[in-house]
Amino acid sequence: MRLQGKHAVITAAGQGIGRATALAMAKEGAQVWATDVNADLLKAFEGEKNIRTAKLDVLDKAAIQAFVKQAGRIDVLFNCAGFVHNGTIEQATDADWDFAFNLNARAQFWMIQAVLPGMLAQGGGSIINMASVCSSVRGLPNRFIYGASKAAVIGLTKSVAADYVARGIRCNAICPGTVDTPSLHDRINAQPDPVEARKNFIARQPMGRLAQAHEIAPIVLFLASDESQFATGNAYMVDGGMTI
Repeated sequence: MRLQGKHAVITAAGQGIGRATALAMAKEGAQVWATDVNADLLKAFEGEKNIRTAKLDVLDKAAIQAFVKQAGRIDVLFNCAGFVHNGTIEQATDADWDFAFNLNARAQFWMIQAVLPGMLAQGGGSIINMASVCSSVRGLPNRFIYGASKAAVIGLTKSVAADYVARGIRCNAICPGTVDTPSLHDRINAQPDPVEARKNFIARQPMGRLAQAHEIAPIVLFLASDESQFATGNAYMVDGGMTI
């Protein structure tokens, strides 16, 4: 039970990587708060041991602060919420840019800012941010806004790690490749030829397949656990070889 006694909060836990991680953390003994803006998705956790659910809009600062106060002790924060915009800089709009940076970066800033006082008071904590291989790590076609916002996440992660490295707070990011999630399905189905679109996503993965959400969860568990207590400020590639 690698997370026995730890209390974790996960955003966007209703499906995909967030859900897989919530289940994995609970199995390892953590008391998990699974949150999502879509309360209907959280109903799937009913009956799961060690998991409590709460509707949370991470674009609402007041809601974040109220939730953190309600949650009590938080040892682990996994900032999983995010959105993928398609297109080049020529196709980017100010509205899309603002939405991406608000959800992909500002929401993480607000969540971290809200949980930090409690973590510092209790002597430590682990913060894990969802970045992407598409970021400052690697540029991918038609991901201008997304890549820029995820590069910001890596910078945010390193800054928090540097400021609190001597105060018991660890902050790391994970950088997945292409993961077979409901979010990816939505993007594929929005293309003129979904079959071809899926083939293209698979083709850019050197392993010749997409990742499954449950294959991403173990790196989050590692970073949440005391096994990684000497690791901070890192961006961990979980990309199926995209950055070889």
